Amino acid sequence: MAILLQLLMSGIALGMIYAVIAFGYQSTFATSGTLNFGQGEALMLGALVGLSLAGTVSGGPYLNYWLMLPPVLLFGALQGVVVERIAVRPAIKTKSEFGWIMSTIALGIIFRNVAENIWGRDDLPFPSPLPTDPIHIFGASVLPMELLVVVGALVMMLGVEFFNRRTIYGKAVVATSTDRDAAGLMGINTSMVITFSYALSSMTAAFAGVLIAPVTLTGASMGAVLGLKAFAVAIIGGLNSGLGVVVGGILLGVAETTTGFYVSTGYKDVPGLILLLLVLSVKPSGLFGKTTIKKV
Repeated sequence: MAILLQLLMSGIALGMIYAVIAFGYQSTFATSGTLNFGQGEALMLGALVGLSLAGTVSGGPYLNYWLMLPPVLLFGALQGVVVERIAVRPAIKTKSEFGWIMSTIALGIIFRNVAENIWGRDDLPFPSPLPTDPIHIFGASVLPMELLVVVGALVMMLGVEFFNRRTIYGKAVVATSTDRDAAGLMGINTSMVITFSYALSSMTAAFAGVLIAPVTLTGASMGAVLGLKAFAVAIIGGLNSGLGVVVGGILLGVAETTTGFYVSTGYKDVPGLILLLLVLSVKPSGLFGKTTIKKV
């Protein structure tokens, strides 16, 4: 029982990271109908920049973990603006349905190559801001950093939700998400809203990077798999449902940890893929997603 509880807690922590990244997919899809397929690279760059500031690389540490967070979030936001301006905005202007797909993938590859040349290809340890001794909860051993992952992910998503519901700028984002053309007619600068959504998307990914880095290893290749799994979570939960990505992330995280322990680590990715196929065949809009009807 204690082992199962430990697996569940580890799965929830992993699932919340998937949910944060998937939350970024949601924000760009809602405002522009596009996705950043370099989202995993935004996570990777955030983790590596955080490592450069709070780790022992490049002669550091220069800041402790908590003071490192604001510059990493700012870096993530700026990286998202670059992606939107270079890869997405031209495709939207020319009404290219698939141009943004290849452009965001290409930028992601470029970011990965740049990271490999700056930080190398080897995985590096990230210093933990919390004690490394596990906490015992009902017989299960849980790392303090895993609890911080869950709390940090929830705080980030609740903060964005509060921004959308309680601020005038957040309401502009919601209006653009509901009907971009109508929002433009009401005087909302929808182009700036889309830019903001990409900045927010990459910022949340960078935050996820520094959350998960102390639990794993940090390297130029760490974001590729996480980005793809988060995309699967967004599809499973629904691209227009905040609750959906949380539930989808937890389902996938728990499925991976339990399968890796009870079956084999070589099969830990299989349950998530099976769940994705089942959801796509039964409810293509996701478990909590809403089907969009287009009038022609």
